[in-house]
Amino acid sequence: MNLVEPHIASVFGLHLPPRLALFLTLAFIVFLFRRDIREKPNVSGALWLPLLWLVLGCSRSFTVWLHIFGLPVSGGASNEEGSPVDACFIYAMATAGLFVLIKRQVSLSEVLRRNGWLVAFIAYCFISVVWSDYPFIAFKRVTKIFNHPIMALIVFTEPDFKEALTRLMKRCAYVVVPVSILWIKYYPQLGISYDEWNGLQEIGGISGSKNGLGMDCLILGFFFFWHLLQTWRTERNTQRRNELWLIAGFLIGILYLLRLSHSATATICLFVGALIVVFIGIRPTIQNFIGTYMLAALVLLVAAELAFGISGHLSESLGRGSKLTGRTDLWARCLEFQPNPILGAGFESFWFPERRERIAAFYHDWRPGSAHNSYLQTYLNLGLIGLSILIGLLIATFWKIRLELFRNFEWGRYRLAFLMAVVLRGWTESYFTTGSGLWFVFYIIAMDYPLTHLTTARPSVGVARSEESREFAYAEEEL
Repeated sequence: MNLVEPHIASVFGLHLPPRLALFLTLAFIVFLFRRDIREKPNVSGALWLPLLWLVLGCSRSFTVWLHIFGLPVSGGASNEEGSPVDACFIYAMATAGLFVLIKRQVSLSEVLRRNGWLVAFIAYCFISVVWSDYPFIAFKRVTKIFNHPIMALIVFTEPDFKEALTRLMKRCAYVVVPVSILWIKYYPQLGISYDEWNGLQEIGGISGSKNGLGMDCLILGFFFFWHLLQTWRTERNTQRRNELWLIAGFLIGILYLLRLSHSATATICLFVGALIVVFIGIRPTIQNFIGTYMLAALVLLVAAELAFGISGHLSESLGRGSKLTGRTDLWARCLEFQPNPILGAGFESFWFPERRERIAAFYHDWRPGSAHNSYLQTYLNLGLIGLSILIGLLIATFWKIRLELFRNFEWGRYRLAFLMAVVLRGWTESYFTTGSGLWFVFYIIAMDYPLTHLTTARPSVGVARSEESREFAYAEEEL
């Protein structure tokens, strides 16, 4: 701990007794939620369900939280079996979410019709349980990800979708950012852990790992940057000024946490996402050629990687070595143990004890539990069929977003930039079939459902874009 705490102290400055710091942090969180609720946003009480789901995805499991609060609970028979308390809690949330959707008369046929690739991916995940070595455990795991579309649909069916998305992200930040800072500085036994690759201390905050904290910073940092652009253009008044101060404060906190996490991938993804949002905003007709631009960028990246190995050079420039902190060696090792190239090992079944121990035999004092690459992890678990469906899902999502840029430009560029961040993030982390917060937000940008929201009318092609030419109107629009 001694190597880390001086650096933390130099960043946050204040030195308070831990109990006083805890009290002030809780008071600050209560103040933020009280302020949020007093603004009387146009959202329902059901939004607390996806908020709880997002906070858990950005932090730790329900069982771990119970342990932190001092409640003795069983952790389950093994890591593979999982905690029965966690399972019961997740199923309870799914039941509550389904009750909300039934009450709102959500059309299942409409969901299936508009989200064919997403439905196909989820369906294949369920089918792959059949050939898993441990089908019962695989089934329990696959049912947990079903909460993603349920919670996303609750957000979609709020009275005002844009307001619901804004409140969801802000309220998540009210918990994640202050608690992470508190734990890192005053409760290092909670906020600091050890890197699985080299055994060195790493700063994880509320998530428990540096990559998890980096993911949180990516989700929230990107949202607040996009929200800043929206707020900046509103009418100047006291409410706008207060909102800008709130945004600035959280952006500063998020950037500090991102710096402490030393998550190179999250930093790159956040930068790329922000760059895309800005670039699209200053080019009035880019939505007409976005497909061409993205295809050209993809071809250039692939060509540069094959010719020059740019990922290794970039990793080395960020202090991670030319082999992405050992990931490339692990990727090659995993491919040697693929049991079925076509179908895969079954949903989240590749890293069951037998194969994990065999792969761990090649390393000293380390037992890898994932491929640290979402595309490779999908191939290992779901085979070429599952990987093909995943790629189809990403392409279909991009195509939806391309059309969205013509109908609701601001929401469209949020979706596009976040999609690019998700695609990049998947190269060094495995989360495409997990309960992570990043994968949940992907469902929000990937799913379509009819909703009423604030629409930004764009000038026609060839007309100069200006702030005065943009009209805001509430309209019923199908996404």
